Amino acid sequence: MARQEREPAALEKLGQQLLAWYEHNQRDLPWRRSRDPYAIWVSEIMLQQTRVAVVEERYRVFLERFPTLIALAAAPEQDVLALWSGLGYYRRARMLHKAAQFVLSHHNGNLPATAAELRLLPGIGSYTAAAIASIAHGERVAVVDGNVERVLCRMQGWDASRRSGGAALRRRIESLAEKLLDAQRPGDSNQALMELGATVCIPRSPKCMSCPLARDCKTRGEHKTQPRPRMLSQEVACALAVRTIGEPGHARREVLLEQRPAAQTVMPGMWQLPALREAAVPGPELLMTVRHAIMQVNYYVRVRSVREDEVGVLTVAAGEQRWVPLVHAAGMALTGLTRKVLTRAHLLRALPLGAVAR
Repeated sequence: MARQEREPAALEKLGQQLLAWYEHNQRDLPWRRSRDPYAIWVSEIMLQQTRVAVVEERYRVFLERFPTLIALAAAPEQDVLALWSGLGYYRRARMLHKAAQFVLSHHNGNLPATAAELRLLPGIGSYTAAAIASIAHGERVAVVDGNVERVLCRMQGWDASRRSGGAALRRRIESLAEKLLDAQRPGDSNQALMELGATVCIPRSPKCMSCPLARDCKTRGEHKTQPRPRMLSQEVACALAVRTIGEPGHARREVLLEQRPAAQTVMPGMWQLPALREAAVPGPELLMTVRHAIMQVNYYVRVRSVREDEVGVLTVAAGEQRWVPLVHAAGMALTGLTRKVLTRAHLLRALPLGAVAR
């Protein structure tokens, strides 16, 4: 890989062009209206591997329910998971909650101000630490995510397709990102570079005609990258069992849910619909089919309507099963698939703000 260094003056000019572009083209996102380290932390954790459009509404609701780090630390984990439902990758929520409790116990509820100190907290890596420190506190430290890597590799013509030499390439990317930072506005510089990768220098069909760095880009979007992992497919089937109990005029509807065992590596403690013993579902009993993606797997889910007296015969109990009033289900820590099925079946209303308040 031939070295292609740029002069400091040229890099400073590129950084200023990037900032000027950002000032006029940045998206109006709720977390950009705050310099509160806690709010920025929440947004950065939510945005990991989750689309911005999905995060926007969940971010607002989450901060209304847990407006401060202390409020988050004091909340039961199940309440935190309930408001995280729909964002996926629930380990992020658990680590966010655990880190809030750690900060409350060891830092009097105040997040550390430097990237080095932030990296010592549970669930906070180099990227998140740099984002919080630069945006909230103005520390001159580069934030490097997938968007930044793509922009800088394209700009420099660096080959990102080879697995060998990955660490060396990463160091070069981080060094270049740091050189592009404005000394007075490092947080804005970082956000500008990430914004460019998210909206203009996108993975496929980049909008080079709109790019403020196009004249200095060596590839104009054409560069080698590692191929994306292939999505796997899996067919599963689950039961939707609903019953009505109580006297007329005071009756209530309940749905059968099952809690995933705490020992599970994926979504432990979350509530889901019970699995069917047989993946095949007779046509008259097929309520709906749903596609649901989790990490690198596309699940094609058949949902069967099951009566209360059929539950023992048709389902496999993989955890504690419980009949839950539908009015309470929205406030539980449901898996994303379960929330999707109940919503499509018109059994679950949108999660109200006070649904998990205690």
